[in-house]
Amino acid sequence: MTGAVRGFTLIEILVAVAILAVALAAVQRAGSVATDSARETRARLAATWAASNRVAELRARTQFPAPAATKLDVEQAGLKLVIDETVSDTPNPAIRRVDLAVSDAREPGRVLANMTAFVGKP
Repeated sequence: MTGAVRGFTLIEILVAVAILAVALAAVQRAGSVATDSARETRARLAATWAASNRVAELRARTQFPAPAATKLDVEQAGLKLVIDETVSDTPNPAIRRVDLAVSDAREPGRVLANMTAFVGKP
């Protein structure tokens, strides 16, 4: 009786390679999703900081903001952002409402952060 040589057939190897390719594609997709999510979180955080900085600037000024709509170009954390600012009256004449919508300068229609603040007379 001669010993039979055992090994992998070509079909078994191709199946193993196919399974490995599917697994690697899934890992790559998960990494891509994680990277996109981190980029989006960074942009939203920078937009929130830009809005907070604008509110702090308005409150630090010695002048009372007039009711108006303004568009401001700012840079925060290396991102170019656009702030759409709307100042409006409130029932109390000594307080103004400030609504801010911050978007990416490359995609003006995509709002990254919204903020509402109130500014009083100095």
